Amino acid sequence: MYKLGTAFITGASSGIGAAFAHQLAKKKKNLILVDKQKERLAALAATLQHHYSITVEILTADLSNPVDIERVENRIAEIEVLDTLINNAGFGTSGNFVEIGLAKQIDMIHVHVIASVRFCRAALPGMVMRRNGSIINVSSIGAFKPIPGSVTYSATKAYLITFSEALQTELTGTGVRVQALCPGFTNTDFHSTTEFVNFNRSRIPKVFWMSAEEVASKSLKALRKNQAVYIPGLKNRLLVILARITNRFPLVLTWIRKNLSNIARSHKE
Repeated sequence: MYKLGTAFITGASSGIGAAFAHQLAKKKKNLILVDKQKERLAALAATLQHHYSITVEILTADLSNPVDIERVENRIAEIEVLDTLINNAGFGTSGNFVEIGLAKQIDMIHVHVIASVRFCRAALPGMVMRRNGSIINVSSIGAFKPIPGSVTYSATKAYLITFSEALQTELTGTGVRVQALCPGFTNTDFHSTTEFVNFNRSRIPKVFWMSAEEVASKSLKALRKNQAVYIPGLKNRLLVILARITNRFPLVLTWIRKNLSNIARSHKE
């Protein structure tokens, strides 16, 4: 699967995006990395080029801005050897829908949905023509149940699952794979913004936290198995099942905290 080619990753300066970049660089993929954090992106590119002797191009872009989306979209369409697209850019908000500024929620729809759809559409003609390509749209376990306080986040991530599943079905037999990656609690900067100043990491049992490197590694392995929707980690999959049964993630997490000793003794995946 990992022939010499180019991988295009959004939200690449840190977290899951950076983990994907490192793992694909090890496979000698040339990279095009997109993020709005220019300095961090440049530092990552320098590290990857030094350690893996690959070509790394960086694009500074704010994917909540339609002009930047179009610029990135045009760059994707130009790549003749693009074989991997990872739509990882994203952010969260905290608060009730009616209380959060509308502009911020529209920005989220642009970053999570509009950018991902347009980038897939730009990449696919070449991938289908070459009968080779992989697309990963990073969703979330939060997509499986509506979460009060994260209305637009849950809705946009749910869209990515439906979109990816249907797209994978359409592309059957073309040599192109599509995956909606649905990570759970991941040790990244996601909860380090001002949106989550009241978020207490300790309230989530440690057993449920995964590293970005583990999420990216499991995603790439699942991609080879044509899993259109992938939840990394057995415990995350159980969390989704329990949340569906009870209809509430907070209730599930409360039960988990009370039964943490039993969970900690469970076998690792």
